[in-house]
Amino acid sequence: MARILKDYPSVSLKEEDLDGKIDFVRLFGRSGPVHIEIGSGKGTFLLNQARSEPGDNYLGIEWARKYYRHAVDRIGRWGLTSVRIIRTDAAVFIAGFLPDSCVDCFHIYFPDPWPKKRHHKRRFLCPANLGQLIRSLKTGGQIRVATDHEDYFEQIKTVLDERKDILEEIDFFPTAGAQSGEWVGTNFERKYIKEQRPIYTIAVKKII
Repeated sequence: MARILKDYPSVSLKEEDLDGKIDFVRLFGRSGPVHIEIGSGKGTFLLNQARSEPGDNYLGIEWARKYYRHAVDRIGRWGLTSVRIIRTDAAVFIAGFLPDSCVDCFHIYFPDPWPKKRHHKRRFLCPANLGQLIRSLKTGGQIRVATDHEDYFEQIKTVLDERKDILEEIDFFPTAGAQSGEWVGTNFERKYIKEQRPIYTIAVKKII
């Protein structure tokens, strides 16, 4: 019998409750580095990273309702007060609700590759969305990406390379939940490793 997923108001953030740009100090009740995961799935990265770095604040964005509910339930059961999760369109949310220079790191792990050519325009990492990420990043802030899709990875590198004026490539280090041979330790990564798919990673830093 499937366990009933519980909503935790202390974890779930509702877009209708937001009033303009987010004040992260007010949202979390404290100051601290802000990490945003785009496509948080069932919350594996958020759980592991928040437990490893308790002084940092984490916001997960997930569109799929079943994954969002699972992540909220999971984070809530662990009693983690440094994590919030919102179900919304990431591009719209970032453009509409994130202030300038407020984020320390964007984590984008295994985004939907939209493999069919006619669907490439739906890929999240495009020039317009990258511009919004850069606007929201603090100087020194990072964008970290992992994918199993080679074609999408090549597009991502091209998009990032076009902003060399403000972005500098840096090393991609494994996250707190990554086990031996893993980069981020998410459910998707472990599935793809079992299928012997190569994993591609890249990280960049905002230099001005």
